[in-house]
Amino acid sequence: MSLLSKIFGDSNEKYLKSIALTKEKINSLEPQFQMFSDTELKAKTIEFKKRLAEEQSLDDLLVQSFALVRETAKRMLGQRHFDVQLLGGIILHQGKIAEMKTGEGKTLAATLPVYLNALSGKGVHVITVNDYLAKRDAVWMGQIYYALGLSVGCIAHDTAYVYDPEYEEQGQVNEKEDNERDKKRDVLGGFKIVKSYLRPCSRKEAYSADITYGTNNEFGFDYLRDNMVHNPEQMVQRGFNFAILDEIDSILIDEARTPLIISAPDVDASELYQRFSQIIPQLKKERDYEIDEEKKLATLTEQGIRSVENFLGIDNIYTQEGIDNLHHLEQALRAHIIFKKDIDYVVKDGNVIIVDEFTGRLMPGRRWSGGLHQAVEAKEKVQVNPESRTLATITFQNLFRIYKKIAGMTGTALTSAEEFDKVYGLDVISVPTNMPMIRKDIADKVFKTEKGKLNAIIAEIEERHKKGQPILIGTRSIEKNEYLARLLEVQGIDCKVLNAKHHEQEGQIIAKAGEIDAVTVATNMAGRGVDIVLGGYPPDNDIAKKEWQENQNKVKQLGGLYVIGTERHEARRVDNQLRGRTGRQGDNGSSQFFLSLEDDLLRIFGGEKIKSLMEKLKIPEDQPIEAGLISRAVESAQSKIEGFHFDVRKNLLKYDDVMAKHRDVFYEKRRKILKMSEQDLKQEVILIWTRQGFNENDFTKKEQEIGDKFIQACKFFFLRILDNYWMRHLEDMAWIKDSSRLKAYANIDPFLEYKKQGYRIFQEMITESEAEFANAVLKFKSPGKEPGKTQPAQRISQNRKVAKPERNQPCPCGSGKKYKKCCWPKYG
Repeated sequence: MSLLSKIFGDSNEKYLKSIALTKEKINSLEPQFQMFSDTELKAKTIEFKKRLAEEQSLDDLLVQSFALVRETAKRMLGQRHFDVQLLGGIILHQGKIAEMKTGEGKTLAATLPVYLNALSGKGVHVITVNDYLAKRDAVWMGQIYYALGLSVGCIAHDTAYVYDPEYEEQGQVNEKEDNERDKKRDVLGGFKIVKSYLRPCSRKEAYSADITYGTNNEFGFDYLRDNMVHNPEQMVQRGFNFAILDEIDSILIDEARTPLIISAPDVDASELYQRFSQIIPQLKKERDYEIDEEKKLATLTEQGIRSVENFLGIDNIYTQEGIDNLHHLEQALRAHIIFKKDIDYVVKDGNVIIVDEFTGRLMPGRRWSGGLHQAVEAKEKVQVNPESRTLATITFQNLFRIYKKIAGMTGTALTSAEEFDKVYGLDVISVPTNMPMIRKDIADKVFKTEKGKLNAIIAEIEERHKKGQPILIGTRSIEKNEYLARLLEVQGIDCKVLNAKHHEQEGQIIAKAGEIDAVTVATNMAGRGVDIVLGGYPPDNDIAKKEWQENQNKVKQLGGLYVIGTERHEARRVDNQLRGRTGRQGDNGSSQFFLSLEDDLLRIFGGEKIKSLMEKLKIPEDQPIEAGLISRAVESAQSKIEGFHFDVRKNLLKYDDVMAKHRDVFYEKRRKILKMSEQDLKQEVILIWTRQGFNENDFTKKEQEIGDKFIQACKFFFLRILDNYWMRHLEDMAWIKDSSRLKAYANIDPFLEYKKQGYRIFQEMITESEAEFANAVLKFKSPGKEPGKTQPAQRISQNRKVAKPERNQPCPCGSGKKYKKCCWPKYG
């Protein structure tokens, strides 16, 4: 790449040069826009909308609109967009990814393209990684949009809001408090959500705003829910025009392996999960099961299978009598052996809540599928919730492909540039920093043992803490986060702890992480969202500000913020995020990783060889080593894991692309029926009725028999039948996906088999749903009576279309066994 760059020039630099002239044009308008009154600035929005109506393009308005937003931000926030933020704004408007380092002001930079694209009236979605940031940014940046006459909504997990500075919560109407709040909101906007500016509203109202902030989860779940409603008025979203994804690598890469799923309770198998949860702890490692840590798998040995059969009191678990238990056994094994408390999940208020391995944040509302979540609940002895049936599902990859245009921003995108290009067609542009980067990234220190590493970390913290230098320590899990905090407490070092258990205080803890004497122990949560200012955040009054300035200068003299990484992450991006907490906006600072050969990354990927070498050389456990061999081992391990996860995501997307085509056709058909007028629906019903071989005269008689409610009843029936078939189609597709893997043994491509069989059963699903609907119409009984339960639709079993038989009849799969002993447990 270096040679190609020398020959053809650096593509990143070429692009930045190509937009430099636009940046200068924006700067040239600054004196002119400074002369406008607030009223004249707001009137520009009306002027721009009028010009768009006269068929000018958004690009025609870019220079003036960016100049307008910059001037408004200066007045409302006291913040002026830097030139590099103008460049970031242009990149985002053009549908690319802007890589801007931590502290470069991505949130403010996004206001430029957000305002410009909101002028179209089609809506702009600004997507963040958690509710806190969504609320914060809606309030903080909402001041700019509100001053320019645009509305701002916010979607949260539990409610929705619109930005309204005139709204007052009950009990907060206090003039003195209001004045204080106005003084503080610009400084603390990044850390304190001024709730009295967020007026609760319906989700539909929040989505109807010109600009809507929210999380990727909520936008995705609302999309799925909108395609399950039975009344058009219940739909909340209004289209997918333009989205800017904050921390785009977290959303489109880190979370891309876990699809969004809406489910409903199905079979209550809590007793089985609890039973197996008691068996697994009695098994012994290596004798009864083996662990593949690289792939995070646990499998039973032959002895392990015999042990389980003895516990269950059965001769062979692989008979039809025992096969029902196998699923619960496998999930219980994974829950106990692979999934760890305070690493993969936490138990809070009697619930098992997943912890995002990349951000360290809790993921409320998300559950592992396939019974794994129930197995973990049984392991932790909390209430085991019933298993569920999937009603709707989508991956983030296909969710964001729905938008006409998407863009993103993050501090760490270049290491994943290939994936962004191949999967999403997004270019990554690295934006230069506003001030030169002077942070020192010190070489890693590697120790033979975990104990030696921790002792060295404590000693390093003690030495720097005595001088008063602020220190941020990054850990990979809650468990290690809390353990290190206890070690520091024993040494008499006061520290602040930040992990998913304290996520409500995230902003306040990080805000103080740059103060003199501050020691902060944090998980990956500390890597995103909030800047760390040396000396702490500046106060409002002049007397306190003078003291703050002295403290900031002292921190700079001590070397700025010192960041310690206690372990390398599987993804280089996460390591870079931690480093990026220091050295913002030209600040001094330093970072260093402390590793041991017992760390998961090194232990799994070649650490034993290096450890053996250290033992031969008789290197003490508390003596660090720096060697190219170890650096190469770390880089190789990270590269290998990143490649593995990339392949997993590509494979997931490949299969989901098949489902996406089914989903698009199905949802379009459903929305068409949902929004049909009575007359159009009547014609559609007649068409389906006659296509099924019924006489149109019989339909007319049925309509006369039922009366005025007939067409509405048809709509209700049709939507419910479609939903039932879609739910069963999702199950059938999952079954085909599993079974098609066996085709590889016959040299048949499993994916092509999945695609072919999927197309066939999708066509059958549409045909059969219409047939069932026609039969349902035929059986309508009397007016005003709610339709009864429809008969079960046909199933797919062993890739054949069959009518669902009675439980004691021969199974249609051809096994020769009774249906209740063969396929019924799967579909019954």
